[in-house]
Amino acid sequence: MKDYPVDRTLLIRRVIKAPVATIWGAWINAESLPKWWGPDGFSCRTKRIDLRQGGEWVFDMIAPDGTVFPNHHRYVLVEPQRRIEYTLLWGEDGPKHADAWVDFETVEGGTQVTLGMVMVTVEEYQNAKGFGAEALGLQTLGKLAAIIGVA
Repeated sequence: MKDYPVDRTLLIRRVIKAPVATIWGAWINAESLPKWWGPDGFSCRTKRIDLRQGGEWVFDMIAPDGTVFPNHHRYVLVEPQRRIEYTLLWGEDGPKHADAWVDFETVEGGTQVTLGMVMVTVEEYQNAKGFGAEALGLQTLGKLAAIIGVA
């Protein structure tokens, strides 16, 4: 496993009671991903989506109160049923927020999904921790489990 700077790295893990292929299918599908991505109560409005290595997803996350959070994921690595790496930007072609990834690992009882982010700065990391990014990430994985029917 790669060494990441501990003062800027956020890791979120959840075991989902489904095979890797099922979880991968919900993650890499341009129709299903926007339906479950984001914390409870959030929705996604996609401008464009191309879920392949070299592709991108430009979208807004919309909070329950209507606040819009522009996002841009640029996919740098897609290893089927194993790993996705992407750069996370604040809005389309905006400033870089983090290098992010998701790993899928078969474990007893299902698949361990690990979301990871290395924030650009320690301050960004502290801000993410401060607003509860870990709990919000677990909510996102809970929505993934729900959409595939195992929540």
